[in-house]
Amino acid sequence: MRKDNLSVEDRLRTMRSVRSQDTKPEMLVRRSVFRLGYRYRLHRKDLPGKPDLVFVKRRKVIFVHGCFWHGHHCKAGMKQPKTNVDYWTAKLQRNRARDLLHYQQLSELGWRHLVLWECELKDTLSLEKKIVAFLEESANDGSV
Repeated sequence: MRKDNLSVEDRLRTMRSVRSQDTKPEMLVRRSVFRLGYRYRLHRKDLPGKPDLVFVKRRKVIFVHGCFWHGHHCKAGMKQPKTNVDYWTAKLQRNRARDLLHYQQLSELGWRHLVLWECELKDTLSLEKKIVAFLEESANDGSV
């Protein structure tokens, strides 16, 4: 048994239940984008990071990140694990480093990206304004 009283099998079952696609936050963003009239592709495996939403003609992608898993600076992102701290600290650091690498690779390929954080999704009006601003800006307007 582990310090947190979960067996290895219980921990594996828990981790398998953590989804990487079609999460509630992602579905909320997808519905908003569709309602705004934009069409997109999902999870293109040929692009770095397998972005959640891909706008091929605009050469733009959107990632919907969970605050804890990707290390946002909000309350949920700053939460520290209480058990197996060394493992989780290293894992979350690897996630952030991998995200930065994917953003850089996308940029080198001529793609622009927007990261939407789970905590930002509560304010629908602000979220939709952010999405429209990103999708409507021209390539030389600066980075988001």
